[in-house]
Amino acid sequence: MSEVESGATPQVGVIMGSRSDWETMSAAAAELDRFGVAHECRVVSAHRTPAWLTEYAESAEKRGLRVIIAGAGGAAHLPGMVASQTLLPVLGVPVQSRTLNGLDSLLSIVQMPGGIPVGTLAIGKAGARNAALLAIRILALQDSQLAAKLQAFVTEQTASVLNEGLAGVEPPLPPTAIDSAEGGKR
Repeated sequence: MSEVESGATPQVGVIMGSRSDWETMSAAAAELDRFGVAHECRVVSAHRTPAWLTEYAESAEKRGLRVIIAGAGGAAHLPGMVASQTLLPVLGVPVQSRTLNGLDSLLSIVQMPGGIPVGTLAIGKAGARNAALLAIRILALQDSQLAAKLQAFVTEQTASVLNEGLAGVEPPLPPTAIDSAEGGKR
């Protein structure tokens, strides 16, 4: 549900260093869509468009953004540069690179100097998805409807794991069933 689709003011900015990062960062957008969180997606290069980066970061809060998810590969300066120019939470997603499989990106994003916090997630699509879920958790602190959707997601995810048995093996019991089976003794 980008701002174009919903007409709502975006709460989350999903930015990336180049168009090629969209393959990874689309996982963040998809998760935000699933929860109905209005967001915007932009290419903002720390190296090729530094003035645009500054304008984006400095105007983000005034435009209604509450969290920024920044994905970058290689030198991966985008998350740190954005964090240095806004008070909004910045979540960094290392994009997998051909050279070092994203380890270079991870180390670049996670090694911020003191005073420039960037919440760094895992490399690749899992990191992008988790960045969106973390942004949703941040927003849910002030939004009870979003918190209810998040709780339903967690409950569904838990049930899925508990009901997912192995062939020929009993599925695991939930903690309350274990307590009952043991006569309430733990």
